[in-house]
Amino acid sequence: MHTGLMLRLSADDFEQSDVAPDDIGYDAFICHASEDKKSIVRPLAAALDELRFRVWYDEFELKVGDSLRQSIDKGLVNSRYGIVILSKAFFAKDWPQYELNGLTAREIDGEKVILPVWHGVTKADILEYSPPLADKVAVVTKGMKITEVAKALSAALDD
Repeated sequence: MHTGLMLRLSADDFEQSDVAPDDIGYDAFICHASEDKKSIVRPLAAALDELRFRVWYDEFELKVGDSLRQSIDKGLVNSRYGIVILSKAFFAKDWPQYELNGLTAREIDGEKVILPVWHGVTKADILEYSPPLADKVAVVTKGMKITEVAKALSAALDD
């Protein structure tokens, strides 16, 4: 059983509320470009949720009036892993870069944090964008169903 679920089950107020306390955290933060929501991000977040992983995904977490930066920072800090959906749209946007920078800062101490997902990009694209990211074993979505992508990520999330 993964850590987030074990902590939720052991929380004192678990039976009184279906909302986990803030300090429990998330199994993963999904870092992505908004252009990829429909094709991969939204279905992947739902598939991981069905597998009982607690995922920080903007559509699950952000509410009207929330500070975008503060909410994202909280998600980055309180997530064990960052699932980074690398795509052409990701490379072109500033906000996902901010999120990736935060995840990279956590990896500098040798902790495995970034779980890359290549969506519509090749190794050459990744090498051009960031050679260190090209060195990481990634899930390549080409020819995969969302459930297969989620299952591949779940093996890392269960560590």
